[in-house]
Amino acid sequence: MPSLFPDPKQTEADWISAHCDGGARGNPGPAGYGAVLTDASGHILAELSEFLGNRTNNFAEYSGLLGCLQWTLDNGYKALRVVSDSELMVKQIQGKYKVNSPDLRPLWQEARNRIAQLDRFEITHALRHKNKDADRLANEAMDRGTNRTPKPTLTPQASSPQTSPNPTTKPAPPTMLRGFTRDGVVHLLGTTLPDGIFVKVIPE
Repeated sequence: MPSLFPDPKQTEADWISAHCDGGARGNPGPAGYGAVLTDASGHILAELSEFLGNRTNNFAEYSGLLGCLQWTLDNGYKALRVVSDSELMVKQIQGKYKVNSPDLRPLWQEARNRIAQLDRFEITHALRHKNKDADRLANEAMDRGTNRTPKPTLTPQASSPQTSPNPTTKPAPPTMLRGFTRDGVVHLLGTTLPDGIFVKVIPE
């Protein structure tokens, strides 16, 4: 595993940083992780956000770490600093806590395998309020996941247009026609009407 002590051959510009977070709504429940990776100047290299299905909170935290490690390896970087608000995971990776959970041990081992492929690696714990962007991305992942299978909405079918009028359709206003009467007969000006049409006459 890479040393956690500074290497004089490794310059600060060689490092990239990752803030990662994972969560589950229900524990276990809909779970996801988020991460923000930046270069030494603080420029964002990548934002990760993935829904994990129904998992535990600790599974999601480890998935976030694994996602950061894999992105780092895939993109050719060799020195990674990770910040996480999971004290348990951080201290397990540091070797300060034992990994007793049979569900977490394979994830821990895979993380160790990926860390071994780096030249330099550091991981530290931070409180959640210092990990806001990663927390936001984790919640966005959970939001997307829970919206993938929305409850079906049943729309009643109208038996006829008369029984279910469209509330947005307004009746057309009546057309006003002008004319004059002669010998008791109404003569329209400029238009004719077919036989059988009833009209309403309002004297001006």
